[in-house]
Amino acid sequence: MAETQFHNVVKKRPGSDDADHDDFMVPKKQMVSFSPTWEDPVAALASARHEFGEHGGVNMSIEASATFTVMEPETMRRMFAGELGPDRDFFIYSRHFNPTVLNLSRQMAALEGTEAAYCTSSGMSAISSVLLQLCSSGGHVVASRTLYGGTHALLTHFLPRACNITTTFVDLRDIEMVKGAIVEGKTDVLYLETVSNPTLTVANVPELCRIAHDKGVKVVVDNTFAPMVLSPARLGADVVVHSISKYISGGGDVIAGAVCGPASLLNSMMDLHQGALLLLGPTMNAKVAFELSERIPHLGLRMKEHCHRALVYATRMKKHGLKVIYPGLEDHPDHAVLKSMANKEYGYGGIVCVDMETEERANRLMNHLQNYTQFGLMAVSLGYYETLMSCSGSSTSSEMNTEEKASAGISPGLVRMSIGYSGTLEQRWSQFDKALSRVQDSTLFPKN
Repeated sequence: MAETQFHNVVKKRPGSDDADHDDFMVPKKQMVSFSPTWEDPVAALASARHEFGEHGGVNMSIEASATFTVMEPETMRRMFAGELGPDRDFFIYSRHFNPTVLNLSRQMAALEGTEAAYCTSSGMSAISSVLLQLCSSGGHVVASRTLYGGTHALLTHFLPRACNITTTFVDLRDIEMVKGAIVEGKTDVLYLETVSNPTLTVANVPELCRIAHDKGVKVVVDNTFAPMVLSPARLGADVVVHSISKYISGGGDVIAGAVCGPASLLNSMMDLHQGALLLLGPTMNAKVAFELSERIPHLGLRMKEHCHRALVYATRMKKHGLKVIYPGLEDHPDHAVLKSMANKEYGYGGIVCVDMETEERANRLMNHLQNYTQFGLMAVSLGYYETLMSCSGSSTSSEMNTEEKASAGISPGLVRMSIGYSGTLEQRWSQFDKALSRVQDSTLFPKN
């Protein structure tokens, strides 16, 4: 499909489909679009185009159609040939492009500071599509050995079997190890998470991008744990992927993903013959896109509160003698790196980990926190307004074997807490404190 597919839509056709008939073209009702500043993602979002409703509503209309009509037979041929596309408000079928989903994609591009974005049905579909677009059979990926379990399984098991794409896992803190694993002319992608799931290791994105680019390798970064906090594309990443289901949604009620990157890449992913997004079809529902587009404007406020409470709780938990992992604490090995990369005033992330060393201790702690004091809920995922807790080794990292978990630094008793913002900070801390009091024997809590 043509490069122009991801350019800004400027005009809307009121009657005719043929863009050459300028007499029938009128400006689409829109805010003036300014060149966004990447100093702050909130400023970039505020500068992005605002889409109004069909009848002048302050919110855009939901385009729930699967297919779109044309006024002239010749127009359809031109659309399939790539001569006319969504950049000029011509739509074929919602697996290709949908106006409501395209609006959310523009918001995601503004959030991450990329030329373009495409929203998908899940975070894993975004990750899979990018890797399948950038790698061919016989391809090679270098990846962090600490990744979300589903991503680890994709790289370890599915891609080698189905696509003959292999992965070398590395410790991202070991720069020499990363350099040695990347083979110029063979390696296609360096894949990493800004803040790793679940161990909260922070990647030195600028340094890793420099190493990869020196060898002609693309860098794909999962920023699910740190929207607003970090902007990987500004730090050198080629592609940024998200599970929108988490912080960006914030409601724990939708599954969605996004690919953010250069227009040339996104257009190649929508190619009629070779595009991973178009041909695999991880299509986002327009109603879901509308819901999400209404939540992004207050993402910055939510992230600030998630991160503020996480820092307060992590500090207090540490004073209780718990083994706390949180990159906002000065004794975290990556604190200085995160501080040097982070966008100002958004904090250090909303996830806190407590290492209870054994699964039994982890389960006892979570049981008291949920069932006796209502501090949080035992559930996977993150970014919800309530605190969510899970024992990572037996849940979201269960795809990894014992050796892989040990290599990634995932203790059997690692409790991942996605800190919520419901209730007052002191109210929730009191609930945590009471749960600790109920189980305060020397055998339960490992000391620092």
